[in-house]
Amino acid sequence: MAISARMSAGGGSHKTLSSKDETGARAVVTEFIRTIRKSRAASIGLGLILFVCALALLAPVIAPYDPLEANFLDKSLAPSSDHWLGTDHLGRDILSRLLYGARLSLVLGIGSVLIGATTGITVGLITGYAGGILDSIVSRIVDILFSFRLLLLAITVMAILGPSLTNTMIAIGVSLFATFTRLARGEVLSAKQLDHIEATRAVGAGTPRLLFRHILPNIMGPLIVFSTLRLGVAILSESALSFLGLGPPPPTPAWGMMVNEGLSQLRSAWWVSTIPGIAITIVVLAFNLLGDGLRDALDPRLRRLKT
Repeated sequence: MAISARMSAGGGSHKTLSSKDETGARAVVTEFIRTIRKSRAASIGLGLILFVCALALLAPVIAPYDPLEANFLDKSLAPSSDHWLGTDHLGRDILSRLLYGARLSLVLGIGSVLIGATTGITVGLITGYAGGILDSIVSRIVDILFSFRLLLLAITVMAILGPSLTNTMIAIGVSLFATFTRLARGEVLSAKQLDHIEATRAVGAGTPRLLFRHILPNIMGPLIVFSTLRLGVAILSESALSFLGLGPPPPTPAWGMMVNEGLSQLRSAWWVSTIPGIAITIVVLAFNLLGDGLRDALDPRLRRLKT
C-alpha cells in the first residue's frame, strides 16, 4: 500500500511538472507575440525575413530570366525596364540571380545553424549535466576552437573539404559548434540547480527524461535567441566564403560571389556589386532585429530589469 501510494505520488509529480512545462511554453509564445507587436524593430525584422523568404520561394515564378544564362550582347547594362537591376559582365540578369541567391543564402544559413545548434546543444547538455572528466575534455576542445576566428575556422574546414554547397554548410556549422556548446553548457549548469529539476530527479526521473523533458525546455529561450542571431552571422559567413571563392562553385548565384564579380567594374557598373551587398546587409540586419525582439520576450532577466 505504501509503495503504491509513493508510486502514484511520483506519477502525480511528473504530471504536475509536465503541465508546468506546457504552461511555461504557452506563456513564452504569448509573450513573444506580445513583444513582436510592441517592438517596432522586431516587427520590421520579422516582416523583412518573411518578405525575403517569400521572394526566395517564388523565385522560379517571378524571376524574369534564367539566372545562369549568359547574354554577351547585354553585358553590364544599367538598370532599365528590361533588366530592373541591370546585368553583370556576362549579361546575366542581376534581379534573377539575386532571387535565386536568396534561396541559397537562406538554405545555407538555416542548415549551418541547425548543424551547429544540434551538435553543440547536445554536447553542451551532456557535458554540463555530467561534469567530471568529460566536461573538462570538451571544455578544453571548445577553448581551442574559440582561439580561431569564426571565419578563419570556416575557411580552414573549406580548404580541407573543398568548395561545394554541402561543404559550405558543414564548414559554417562546425565554426558555430563551439559557441552553442559553451552556451548550452552554461545554461545547464544553472538550470540543474533549480528546485523543480531537483524534485524531478528526486522522484526517480532518468537522465534522458531529465535532460530533454525538463532541463532543455527551461533553457530554450536563450538558445532560440542565440540561434536567431547566429542566422545572420551564418549568412554573412557564407557570403564571405563565396566572396573569397571558397563557397559554392560558379556559376551558382551566391550573393558574396556576385559582389566579388563586380569589384573590377565598380566605377562603370556599380550595381553589380552594390545591389547584392545591400541585400546581404538587409537580411543580416533583419535577423539581428528579430533576435533582439526574441531576447526581450524570452529572457526573464531583461523582463525583470524593465519592470
